[in-house]
Amino acid sequence: MIIIGEKINGAVPKSGKAIKGHDSDYIKEIAIAQANALDEDNDYLDCCVGTDDPEVETLEWLMGIIQENTDMRIAIDSPSPEHCVEAMKFANKPGIINSVSMQSGKIETVFPVIGKPENEEWGCIALLSDDKGSPAEADGRIELLRQILEQADKYGIAHDRLYIDPLVETLGTSPESLLTFAECCRKIKELDPALHITSGLSNISFGLPVRKVINFAFMALAMEAGMDSCIIDPLARDLRGVIYATDALLGEDEYCGEYLGAYRDNIFGPVKEA
Repeated sequence: MIIIGEKINGAVPKSGKAIKGHDSDYIKEIAIAQANALDEDNDYLDCCVGTDDPEVETLEWLMGIIQENTDMRIAIDSPSPEHCVEAMKFANKPGIINSVSMQSGKIETVFPVIGKPENEEWGCIALLSDDKGSPAEADGRIELLRQILEQADKYGIAHDRLYIDPLVETLGTSPESLLTFAECCRKIKELDPALHITSGLSNISFGLPVRKVINFAFMALAMEAGMDSCIIDPLARDLRGVIYATDALLGEDEYCGEYLGAYRDNIFGPVKEA
């Protein structure tokens, strides 16, 4: 499971306050805490301004703090594809652009840049939506994926650099949300097993009580359907335990070695005193 740590994001209340106040100490603290829970060779830290700050300037500041204090790769996160591309120059090593879709202007801005030979190690999250939104049915979303792949091929972007987000709807208003998401996952892997599949968890449980229970169930079922990446709080110990347990149950962890190692490393389970 490739994890994208979600906490340096202006939409997260504490982080939003720190970004707006340019509180370097808090950003440093949360960057280090996430990095200590992740694998620098496999995982990423999301970096999203999400406030009314000048975005590119603030991305440079945030990315600087992350890179001064950790060796993590960065997922540059902005609704503006132009700002994502401009912020690439602040990265010490290749990361991920978050995100593109078939919405007008996004792929046209990002793919020509990450398609350049010097950027061949950059990844990109691609949302299965367009100017009309995300289709209600899985087949409609897969048709958008085919269009995205045509553009990736046009610019020489290998499919294993793409992280496809099928877009999960809120369970409280869309009872088929998980089933549609899982169908998309399976069709994506059938289309090309090299494609990664990613998602956040918060939308599935919006408006429901004890949201983490819904999130945990969604994580396990989505992994079974083929999701191999997630945008989560890596400090959520119970959720990390669910990920390791699901990998083991799916036969992806021989003799539960990763599960046992993560437990010994204090990633999940009761907090061990240092």
